[in-house]
Amino acid sequence: MSVASVVAHAPYAVAVWLLGWGLYGLVSSRHLVHLVLCLGVVQTSTYVLLTAIGCVGGGVAPVFVPGVDPSVRAVDPVVQAMMLTDVVVEATVVAMLLALVVRVHERTGKLGPDELQALRG
Repeated sequence: MSVASVVAHAPYAVAVWLLGWGLYGLVSSRHLVHLVLCLGVVQTSTYVLLTAIGCVGGGVAPVFVPGVDPSVRAVDPVVQAMMLTDVVVEATVVAMLLALVVRVHERTGKLGPDELQALRG
């Protein structure tokens, strides 16, 4: 296995590693804030994966103006847009979940998922 092959697959391995640690944290967590942070780690694995997918060796910015050689490979702007959208969605989800955690703590005084009572409707 060549060094170039290992380097080419490293971002995918990092994404899987982050996903694994995030899922382990979600399963083993005994604190609501820890659950939210582990969900953030899982979401971070998608950033690494999208970066790896959108990476083009020797690629240039996807701006085509007169005078630029059209045969030069450009980075895919759709993947970049998906990553930016992913960042915004993750920030919104984390903020909403943390607001819910604060509200749960105000009502119950507890932060352990196992300590919370079932919802009454």
